[in-house]
Amino acid sequence: MLDFLFYCFLGILFTYIILLVLILMGDCDLYLQFASKFGKKPSALKGKVVWITGASSGIGECLAYELAKAGCKLCLSARREQELNRVKKQCLLHGNIKEEDILVLPLDALKFETHSSATQDVLKYFSKIDILVNNAGRSQRALFEETSLDIDREVIELNVLGVLSLTKQVLPHMLERKEGHIAVMSSIAGKLSAPSSASYTGSKHAIQGWFSTLGVEMSDRNIKVTLLCPGPVFSNLLETAFTGKAGEELKGKMESSEKRMSTPRCAELCALALANGLDEAWIALNPVLLFTYMFQYFPNLSRVGSKRMGLKMLKKIREGKV
Repeated sequence: MLDFLFYCFLGILFTYIILLVLILMGDCDLYLQFASKFGKKPSALKGKVVWITGASSGIGECLAYELAKAGCKLCLSARREQELNRVKKQCLLHGNIKEEDILVLPLDALKFETHSSATQDVLKYFSKIDILVNNAGRSQRALFEETSLDIDREVIELNVLGVLSLTKQVLPHMLERKEGHIAVMSSIAGKLSAPSSASYTGSKHAIQGWFSTLGVEMSDRNIKVTLLCPGPVFSNLLETAFTGKAGEELKGKMESSEKRMSTPRCAELCALALANGLDEAWIALNPVLLFTYMFQYFPNLSRVGSKRMGLKMLKKIREGKV
């Protein structure tokens, strides 16, 4: 009996060591790692109609390229029509789709009153919406004490209420068809306590709450809900980020030496998460990925450790400087 328990202990210990090694060597969570090796490829989405907001730059732009290569039909939305047309051109050059398979639909996520007509425009053009990718949003950088309530309100309206508004327009169509997929660009900041960006972090925690609940409610109605949680990624995110004052942009620049994931790699992993219908996907390099696991499974210990590390070190980690 003792020998049996000993070998069980060794087996469990060996399993945990393997999982830890995979986490340390990986750039995404274990479920997504498994899906990338043994699951469906993005090509499984061929022919699906995908509506991407915030498609004019960053992750949204690169995700459009990934899905175009997979053969998806795309609706590209953002405020800047000229940039959307540029993305469309690249999709046609490198993708597996025709010009009629792409709809450029300018959209301001903050103009909630236009979301209903925009949804109808997509349905009129494609007759259906298979996947909605809520990607539009902005980051924020300032200490809690330096952030005005006006900024809190602006961040919540864009990152949360804008996402809810569009989803509430598309969801009835999916329920009527009895199939669909809602994806939301959350963040690792929605899983952790990211310093110097309380408004942004709070908005992503809110997204996690709203859409994880939606996922439970839709679990027996054939509607998938995926929360995409990237960590530090190279993009123009810092240029347009809110600060602590209304009407001000950070105008920050990312340095090539920073430890951030490339935008195309992040988009590739997002496409894999969509193809496999994952509930949640963590997409980050280490040490951020390891921190996410620590906060998920050892929250109290992780909070004590993060406080001891100090604000300066935590800011360096979240900006890819460690």
